[in-house]
Amino acid sequence: MNYFIIGDEDAVLGFELVGIPGIAVSSASEAEEAFGQALSNRDTGIIIITEEAADGIRALVDRYMFTETFPLIVEIPGSMSEERSGKDLRTMVNEAIGIKL
Repeated sequence: MNYFIIGDEDAVLGFELVGIPGIAVSSASEAEEAFGQALSNRDTGIIIITEEAADGIRALVDRYMFTETFPLIVEIPGSMSEERSGKDLRTMVNEAIGIKL
């Protein structure tokens, strides 16, 4: 079971540093395409998506979060989120997947 990250460049870069592939997105259409790519890979068990990216495709994300059992969708604050204030990227990765950098 693999992880996949969808979000802003900073989030994707941080997760790629620990070996998690992903796609940086800046629009709803890019987020939808990246989400589809993550779903098409049967090895993807957990999709990590920033709140900003998820908000652009909310109906699609909610459908998988609330009606599908696989893959697991985990939303994290993006680099511009107020929830992230005071947290560095290392802390965000650790909270999302439990891997310490």
